[in-house]
Amino acid sequence: MFALLEQLSTAAGISGHEGPVRAILQEAVQEHVDRLEVDGLGNLLTWKQPRPAPAEGQPVLRVMLAAHMDEVGFLVTKVNDDGTLRFHNVGGMDPRILPGKRVRIGQEGIPGVVLRTPIHLQKSGQQDRVSPLDELIIDTGGASGIQPGDPIAFEGRYEPVGRLLKGKAFDDRIGCLVLAELLKREYPVELVGAFTVQEEIGLRGARVAAFRTAPDLAFALEGTVADDLPKDEDVSPTTELGQGPAISVMDRSALADRRLVRLLVETAQELGIPHQFKQPGIGGTDIGAIHLVREGMPSVAVAVPCRYIHAPAALLDPRDVEGLVALMDGVLRRLPQAWEPIHS
Repeated sequence: MFALLEQLSTAAGISGHEGPVRAILQEAVQEHVDRLEVDGLGNLLTWKQPRPAPAEGQPVLRVMLAAHMDEVGFLVTKVNDDGTLRFHNVGGMDPRILPGKRVRIGQEGIPGVVLRTPIHLQKSGQQDRVSPLDELIIDTGGASGIQPGDPIAFEGRYEPVGRLLKGKAFDDRIGCLVLAELLKREYPVELVGAFTVQEEIGLRGARVAAFRTAPDLAFALEGTVADDLPKDEDVSPTTELGQGPAISVMDRSALADRRLVRLLVETAQELGIPHQFKQPGIGGTDIGAIHLVREGMPSVAVAVPCRYIHAPAALLDPRDVEGLVALMDGVLRRLPQAWEPIHS
């Protein structure tokens, strides 16, 4: 399973340029689904019929599992006369992490380095503030063939760090990995797998995917913030590595459906799967768009905690990934009996 994560993590796929990631996922899942298509926005959509087949006349529950393919990054805005580049962020980015970071530019992956004025040449006061993006440049050593609009992704190395795994774009390539793993299995529901685009710039692909597939309910599979390192104050972490998948009750984009939250918790307890709750009100996921489509779709997000998301190197605990796969496997098997529509 984790061999696929290495491919996904190292592939470049900022919002609007998810093609390399989509190609990897299409190859990984096409033999395990009944139907597959790429929509006009670039979402990779898959369908699997329930197995065993339901009795004639028995209603079939259609369940969407969504995971976004895109990562945060940049676009080239200007190629300077000296060959350096100006750029703009695509998705949420902390400019404090950027100076000195290695990036890859365009479809050819041209290498570059983000630079600011050297500390020896900074004027009084510059050393005490964060350089905004318009004061940074990317040096490519004078490489040719770069044009405004070319995508820029972090250059990330995938490798073990102790018991953890390190790589870029775990938000949300880890959700893509979990979805790909679940699509290999058989369930008593109609399973719609949606690998979505442009989540980082407004949950755009998820809205299109949910309208196209019209599920009865949906789960977003995510990589989420883990801020579990020691702090000066005694503040509860958003999530913690090694404590199992994180169930979201509320974030800035949506309130989770309480019935699905209860189903996740009861399934985790029944199967003995460690789990935790993500602190409410932080971040957003594809359910922010999904739950508003058509007549309204019951939705919930469940995630793998990751340290240092939206940066060149994130860390996760493989046990949390395995826990999310096991939890969603259990939920999908229980759904036909456990789900109660709100108007029934």
